[in-house]
Amino acid sequence: MTSQIDSRLEALGIVLPAASAPAANYVPFLVSQGHLYISGQIPVGPNGVEYVGKLGVELGVAEGQAAARLCALNILAQAKAALGDLDRIVRVVKLVGFVNSDPTFGEQPKVVNGASDLMVEVLGEKGRHARSAVGVAALPFGVGVEVEAILEIA
Repeated sequence: MTSQIDSRLEALGIVLPAASAPAANYVPFLVSQGHLYISGQIPVGPNGVEYVGKLGVELGVAEGQAAARLCALNILAQAKAALGDLDRIVRVVKLVGFVNSDPTFGEQPKVVNGASDLMVEVLGEKGRHARSAVGVAALPFGVGVEVEAILEIA
């Protein structure tokens, strides 16, 4: 039987990527006391790392939003790997978005909307969440965005 969220993804024409293995000494997700903690996900697509650059220099807001959306897809891929069934997600509790920003760039919230919008698009009301959007000097592999998540699960 197909889960409701899998059906929603299919209706939206979204195919989740394979869950990436961690790049260092950490786990990609951890389940604890009814919550799923997902380590920071970068914009890795079918061709590898995408959206390399600094927001406000090499990347614009629209590219940053696309990078954040891809990070959110990778979050859902990790959730699927952890839970087996995305219908176990009760709600997205919090997203934290890190934006590789030029010091003069101040549109981090607009960039991280790419991840927030995807969560609501796929999960509906369960996808609404608390959030932080933080500008940083650099991110792994030079990517423009990294997003981590805390999900309440059943």
